[in-house]
Amino acid sequence: MTESADRAAFSLKRVNAAALLDFAWRTEAYTASDAIAATRLARSTVITLCDELVERGWLAELPNARAAGEYRKGRPARRYELRADAGAVLGVDAGQHCVTAAVADLRGRELARAATEIDPDGAVRRAAVTDATIDRALASAGVPPSAVMSIAVGVPAPTDADGGSPDGEHEFWSRMNPGFAAHFRERGWLTEVENDANLAAIAEGALGAGVGASSYIALMSGERFGAGYVVDGHLVRGRRGGAGELRALALVEGVGSTEGIGALLREWAVDLRRSGAVDESSPLATTPRARLGAEVVLRAAESGDPDALRLVDRMAERLARICAVLGGLLDVERIVFSGAVAESLGLLLPRTAARLDELTHPPAPRLVASPLGGGVVSLGALARALEIVRAHAIGLEPAAPIREQTIPF
Repeated sequence: MTESADRAAFSLKRVNAAALLDFAWRTEAYTASDAIAATRLARSTVITLCDELVERGWLAELPNARAAGEYRKGRPARRYELRADAGAVLGVDAGQHCVTAAVADLRGRELARAATEIDPDGAVRRAAVTDATIDRALASAGVPPSAVMSIAVGVPAPTDADGGSPDGEHEFWSRMNPGFAAHFRERGWLTEVENDANLAAIAEGALGAGVGASSYIALMSGERFGAGYVVDGHLVRGRRGGAGELRALALVEGVGSTEGIGALLREWAVDLRRSGAVDESSPLATTPRARLGAEVVLRAAESGDPDALRLVDRMAERLARICAVLGGLLDVERIVFSGAVAESLGLLLPRTAARLDELTHPPAPRLVASPLGGGVVSLGALARALEIVRAHAIGLEPAAPIREQTIPF
């Protein structure tokens, strides 16, 4: 066989192995016949590749189909499954005020998470805090750093193709992303650093309120607004990764800034109380100043408090204008409100939707609250880290292989 023929055979084997491994990722326990039907590879090819992937440590061979009770007659079929413990992935939300790290196996099952509060204005090394948080999560999961195959990190900043962020916003972006990409690649991990709203959009499409929609917006709506756009099934990043930065809201009449629901309801409630125009029995008057925030306002509005309801109506007008602009530009099916504040929007969203209907041509985008809570960015990061492993699996070495010698593809 010539050298070019050797290379062609090597390449074909690699492609076939990748197809078989991708099938294993999409299914539970399977037989060679199952794999043949899904990949259309020859039986001999499938059986050989399954044996080699077992030897490499990617697959586990299970008790045969007869032993598993699937049938009683004929030759028992061998059964295989992906080794979920062949490696681990990390999803990190390196937020402005808190760093959260989550660990999952190769089936995406979360094993552990850890969080560290951080002062965004203090003299602190964000990379060191993130390392310590990751190490705590790995220790809790019982996963050694050597088993980590991929990490995805969400930051409140635009990111370019290499995971870097510009100095913009008075160096806020570069402070939030102090070279995470190079830092984690030095640890030997496949690394992606992505805008936090983009990772929220990935999480919503995989697990949350974006499931089943081909075009939607994940709107991070806590302290500031940021958006992740999925249009026709594709995440839209833009030339420099800044597609979801909403600085243009400063130009929208009735909006004027990127301040989010959490920041604005807190500010408005404090201003109202300071003005003396709030009823003495209202929770907006009786709640200690340090605890007077969006959750208090929204809960009071749900109980019928007139002062809180006025603030909710003011916020609904603002949100409707934001949704009219974003939905009109991108023609999306849904706008998903993501983040910790989402669980408190039961009264606000219907009022926003009613005003949105007046501002747009029908049908207006459907407004929905995310079910994923404050962990949405880390969940999106886990999902993205797992995608990266699946895309590069054949070139990776599983943790604790059955034999030390591996078979190259």
